Amino acid sequence: MCGIAGWVASGPAIPPADTLAAMLGAVAHRGPDGSGAALMQCRATSHEVALGHRRLAIIDPEGAPQPMRDTGAGLTLVFNGEIYNFRELRRALELAGLRCERDSDTEVLLRGYELWGHDVVHRLRGMFAFAVWDERDESLFLARDRFGEKPLFIAARGDGLFFASEIKALLCVPGLDAGVDLEAVSSYFAYRYAPGPATLFTGVRKLPPGTALVWRRGVAEQRRYWTAPDRAARDSTAHDGARRRSAGAVGEFRARLTEAVQLTMISDVPFGAFLSGGLDSSVIVALMSRLGGQVKTFTAGFADGTNELPYAAAVAREFGTDHHEIVVSHADVAARLASLVAKRDAPVSEPSDVALHLLATAAARSVKMVLTGEGSDEVLGGYPKHVAECFAPAVQWVPASVRRLLEPLVRALPYRFRRFKTAAASFRVGDRRERYVRWFGALDGAELTRLTALGAPRHDWHAPPFDAEPGASALRQVLYFDQTSWLPDNLLERADRMTMAASIEARVPYLDHELAEFVSGLPDHWRVRGLTGKRILRAAAAELLPRTIIDRPKVGFRVPVDEWFRGPLREYLLDHLRGGASLTRGYYDGRALDALVDEHLTGRQNHDKLLWMLLNLEIWHRQYAPRTCATAALALRRVA
Repeated sequence: MCGIAGWVASGPAIPPADTLAAMLGAVAHRGPDGSGAALMQCRATSHEVALGHRRLAIIDPEGAPQPMRDTGAGLTLVFNGEIYNFRELRRALELAGLRCERDSDTEVLLRGYELWGHDVVHRLRGMFAFAVWDERDESLFLARDRFGEKPLFIAARGDGLFFASEIKALLCVPGLDAGVDLEAVSSYFAYRYAPGPATLFTGVRKLPPGTALVWRRGVAEQRRYWTAPDRAARDSTAHDGARRRSAGAVGEFRARLTEAVQLTMISDVPFGAFLSGGLDSSVIVALMSRLGGQVKTFTAGFADGTNELPYAAAVAREFGTDHHEIVVSHADVAARLASLVAKRDAPVSEPSDVALHLLATAAARSVKMVLTGEGSDEVLGGYPKHVAECFAPAVQWVPASVRRLLEPLVRALPYRFRRFKTAAASFRVGDRRERYVRWFGALDGAELTRLTALGAPRHDWHAPPFDAEPGASALRQVLYFDQTSWLPDNLLERADRMTMAASIEARVPYLDHELAEFVSGLPDHWRVRGLTGKRILRAAAAELLPRTIIDRPKVGFRVPVDEWFRGPLREYLLDHLRGGASLTRGYYDGRALDALVDEHLTGRQNHDKLLWMLLNLEIWHRQYAPRTCATAALALRRVA
């Protein structure tokens, strides 16, 4: 796990000599164990090529410095991530006559590129973002892993292409366009994050997951080498292979998950696991205990909130782990939120991000890597919306007049009915793309228009393709959306930033692409059947966990933000949204915003998700874009 940065540029686009050092300094937290840089020249076009690296040493900690160069092969590599099957690939390389000097996934990646070229990405199991300068044809090759576990941001300035693991490094490039992207802000209101490839900065975009970019002699071309398998319209009746696999599905799933956990445990430094007490992380800890002895486990909870600390402690006792707990309070949120927005280079979309960073900080005192249960819900169908979407086609037959009649009654329900209210708000939207967004509890197009002058976001700019193939089941459609938007642009992005800010690596066995492809080939009922989600995981867990853990109701990790906004964080909220220093108030209809705030503070309605979203957008503007924001707000008022 590391941080990378660099560019290929010519003429006036070549930045000052100290720029690469500044970019690497901006991501020093990603790699406190070492730093390196290389400058090269493109003979045909006089472009300058710069590759920089910050290292967090996990595999072969004493060797494998980067940039890694082989002058004979004409290759230079910088790499962020881990290739879990590197020893298998090393054997294949040696059979082909290429010798590897070290037990290093970095060297294997370099040799793999030497032998297989751009096709090396198809052979990798792991999480990665890397850049290779190939002197043989004077090209720069950038690639990102399949699900988007590791970040890679890109910016252009003149005849220059710049890249980095985090946006803050790109902001070190003089003259880079770093204004506020108003369309991305509009999408942020709808999604609670900026869907890729956009960011909130006009001049910075994300390289999408499963995508490679090739720059050659002034021309850049981007291609997608993998897409989430749920895009395809597969089901148990159309595929004989799926029917055959279904008979032994549980055993094969358990074996494949065990293999994924074993691969992600490859490390030359101490490691542990984040344990929430839920099914996903409990299964990971159970398998780790079987494979590698005592496990260090780390759990966070919120003071005065509903959390799973007691359940995590029970799992820890079951498997005899070395268990550590932290408790997060409202004071931690107020003290750390601004710095975490700066660490993420984006609004902190979930209050639990604060706990995640504090947990990573605590874990970093004794380990350098952790396994987590992230991605299980998006691959295995674990959210209530995955169950609900299976019934969505039937609900859409309810006459619109009846739904409109019920809407005021549903809105008036108290907070304890929040899941029902979210479902009702989602089901009233006929366009499934809009409905998927509504499950996040943010604003739909009409609400966005009432609150702001930005209007509803467009969906045709989303990449990878927003829709699954025609004929895909309702479950597969929503899972594909989650796997290509919610997962990479929100959950994985926050997991990377919050853990790497503490100089610790997080690995996610559930996102092993071979495991995901296997599950996608099974009939839908192995993921969702009736009102039960993650059915195959529950069945596989029967040999790993006590029934009390498998069968208990999901408590969830609820942060009491609604109460905090009415109590200890009230003034903090009002200062940011109503204070004279507010930079984003110009985005909104002031009366509509004040009504939302008053409804929440008086307890008439709970708008905690929306207010958290608006608060974090304001903090982001204070961190990054005060002048640009003021100009944008004036332009919006003229339009309105």
